[in-house]
Amino acid sequence: MNTDSSLPGRLREAAAAACGQQDWPCALYVVATPIGNLADLSLRAIHALGLVDAIACEDTRVTATLLRHLGLHKPLIALHAHNEAAAAQAVLARLAAGERVACVSDAGTPAISDPGARLVALAREAGHRVLPLPGASSVVTALSAAGDAAARGFRFAGFLPSKGADREQALARVAADMDAVVLFEAPHRIAEALQALARLCPSRPLTVGRELTKQFEAFVTRPCADMPGWLAESRDNARGEFVLVLHGQADEGPTALAALPPAVERALADLLQALPLKQAVDLAAALSGRPRKPLYARALALRRDAAGDEPPVEG
Repeated sequence: MNTDSSLPGRLREAAAAACGQQDWPCALYVVATPIGNLADLSLRAIHALGLVDAIACEDTRVTATLLRHLGLHKPLIALHAHNEAAAAQAVLARLAAGERVACVSDAGTPAISDPGARLVALAREAGHRVLPLPGASSVVTALSAAGDAAARGFRFAGFLPSKGADREQALARVAADMDAVVLFEAPHRIAEALQALARLCPSRPLTVGRELTKQFEAFVTRPCADMPGWLAESRDNARGEFVLVLHGQADEGPTALAALPPAVERALADLLQALPLKQAVDLAAALSGRPRKPLYARALALRRDAAGDEPPVEG
């Protein structure tokens, strides 16, 4: 019987009582860890981390700190973006020897904009079981606080490219998307990202989440055009890690065709003369900030009027 009366000991006892009767086979356990608040770690995750023979982790220092909070000591295997393929072989060898191994990232769910996806794929290819233990996710946390009642779904874009044409193209795709889009952004690039979204889709609502689940957590929802001003209101607004939720666009339907401003209509017609239909529509949506669907429908009509062809099917 465990007589450890410390908080870590009591946590482990509670975890064992809650899920000790579950089957815990030799497998790769993909374990979600807190995104900022230690109290968000599940009892099932605590039990799994205490049960496994080793832990593959993004940063051994971060995971060692988490284990100390739980009163645990485990062999740690560094598995990060720069060594995942090689480090995965050490994990596979342990699995082949009949061990249980956990995979964790520094915060949140592994393999979601964090290392782990390649390890999971290799483990499955080798015939090992992969068992996910759900938990904290900054994506779902931000979406739940955004209150985007009009969203029909969402796309997770993760971190944008850091600079250059790739970043501009990624932002244009985000602005043209009809569904909600979730982005991650670093403090030193948040001002540029908000300025770009203000330019590309000024009237579209944006929720900015900062320091999720931590002491200074904050959410603000405003039109994209207002966000650069909000950021400038206080130096604190630019501190921490950011999750952005660009709200979904309402389906305006065919009635929106006649509502295109003359300048947008002319720009769309000019783009159609120089680019394939899909690229022309994407660029027109990015430049004008208007929903992509009515622009696409209008582009089809313009293309038919100009060529007399049957409308193409969008791929």
